[in-house]
Amino acid sequence: MAGAAGGHAAYSVSMTTHEAEPRGPRIIHTAQALVDEVVEVDALPARGGNAVARSYARYAGGAVNILVAAARSGADAVLAGAVGTGPNGDLVRAALAVEGVHVSSPAVPGLDTGICFVMVEPSAERTFVTTQGAERRISVESLQTSAPSAGDLVCVSGFSLVGLTRDPLVQWLDGLDPDVVVVLDPGAAFADLSDDLRERVLARTRVWTSNADEAAALTGLTDPAAATVAVAGRLGPGAVSIVRDGPKGCWVLVQGEAGDSGNPGEAAYLPGYPQEPVDTNGAGDTHTGVLVACRAAGDDWETAAQRANAAGAIKVTRKGPATAPTAAEIDEFLRSRS
Repeated sequence: MAGAAGGHAAYSVSMTTHEAEPRGPRIIHTAQALVDEVVEVDALPARGGNAVARSYARYAGGAVNILVAAARSGADAVLAGAVGTGPNGDLVRAALAVEGVHVSSPAVPGLDTGICFVMVEPSAERTFVTTQGAERRISVESLQTSAPSAGDLVCVSGFSLVGLTRDPLVQWLDGLDPDVVVVLDPGAAFADLSDDLRERVLARTRVWTSNADEAAALTGLTDPAAATVAVAGRLGPGAVSIVRDGPKGCWVLVQGEAGDSGNPGEAAYLPGYPQEPVDTNGAGDTHTGVLVACRAAGDDWETAAQRANAAGAIKVTRKGPATAPTAAEIDEFLRSRS
């Protein structure tokens, strides 16, 4: 496992260059870029009741969170998912443009991007209600505008494996070059897929990254370390399984290319950095974005996950979903704890 001090000191130099000049494999996200409408409430209202919000804000969110986190850690990032025409689509495009993230697919005419209504409680716990719009109007052709090539990391959300996005996404994934790295963030939706579809997607997945609840839903194991091993057993040789356990950190298991899926090995534990949370919305997305960006820059998976843990810790101290730290901020955070 990479040590906290030595590994990160060397990494700081490479990231300074990496931020200025993106290099290496690209990060391509296929999922839904939405607009988050966020209210802070003292408590969720009872059914049929009412609550008065203490604040209201509107942000680009969904897949935007991961892409922004990746770009701020120096990645060349692309949104392959669909974006609408209207004020929501404009907000998504503007937020990505500021970070240098390219939207490859053409705008969906006559239909705006949907919203995710988010209620945040004082504990920083959040509750969601999501609408669907232009972000669901993808096709094999629109996804292919991202032109993935060997070594690129293509991010897939389990929420894209239901509804209108399911069939074109799965068909497109089946046609990818085998050396394109498919990164699956299963979300709560993945466990409810049909067995055939779930196994079809797992067969194409090279990297699984999820929270402990999502891993437990697939494996039936509530212990994150055991779940990480069990997930690895569902993937092929050379695959990576990563399971987050909130502020406690994450577990990482990297299989050898000639690995035995029945005996994938032991997971490594990378401790987290507990903080007093202000807003947990987007923390998992931040972790994923930094994870894949660091991997694209050449880091091993454990080093990438350690930096992702730090990024998630910084993010929960900030309001708003797409508020990931920069590589320099991660460097400073880790230096202060070495």
